[in-house]
Amino acid sequence: MPEHHHSEAAAPHTSGAPGRTRFLFELFIAFLVTRLPFISVPFKWLESYFHEISHGLATVMSGGVVSHIQLFPNGAGLCFSQGGWPLFIGFAGYFGAALWGYLIFMFATWPKGIRLSFALLGGAVVLTILLWARDLLTIVILASLAGLFLLPLKLQLNRYLATSLRVIALMIILNALASPMVLLGLEGQGDANMLASESWLPAWFWVGIWLATSASMLYLCWRRVDGAASRRSQKIKM
Repeated sequence: MPEHHHSEAAAPHTSGAPGRTRFLFELFIAFLVTRLPFISVPFKWLESYFHEISHGLATVMSGGVVSHIQLFPNGAGLCFSQGGWPLFIGFAGYFGAALWGYLIFMFATWPKGIRLSFALLGGAVVLTILLWARDLLTIVILASLAGLFLLPLKLQLNRYLATSLRVIALMIILNALASPMVLLGLEGQGDANMLASESWLPAWFWVGIWLATSASMLYLCWRRVDGAASRRSQKIKM
């Protein structure tokens, strides 16, 4: 029988990184969208996708085999696998989602690579459909996510692409920050409880690690913005 790994129950500068004020505005927009009914759903799928794909990659990296992944309309998901290192696989979900969010944010501060970033992310989702999607609902959800990355390529201005990619990245991190808290109320379910049974460390320990990871990724995004703003300020003074 495959082993389950269960997940949880979105003025510019051409130099790359946004200004501090714009970053805070984009963070507010990301927070607002993740809290809106219905509108937030596709962006919950994003965090769920990166959560489950992180389980899958950890499985493959530790010598296991992924059977398939399954996503649900409420933002939950499953990765079905055999073999691999359970501790690494279980930890990778929430950690990986936060890390993906940070990496996507960094892509969005690379002006010449914005279109390539969207294309690579969209291509990764399409590849996931081909390799690991088996049921119609999961295929529809993944196709929607692929469209979320690929359709903006029709826009002509990199500025708007960069803004949308940064907001998407921040939503992924915010969802990764909020989702582990749900696990504290689940008896015998979820990644934290699985890790507790594998490691003898309590579930709240793992939830704390994931929260710290997500908060750190958000802080690193701010450091990227703050550092770029400081360098621009120094150039102006010179």
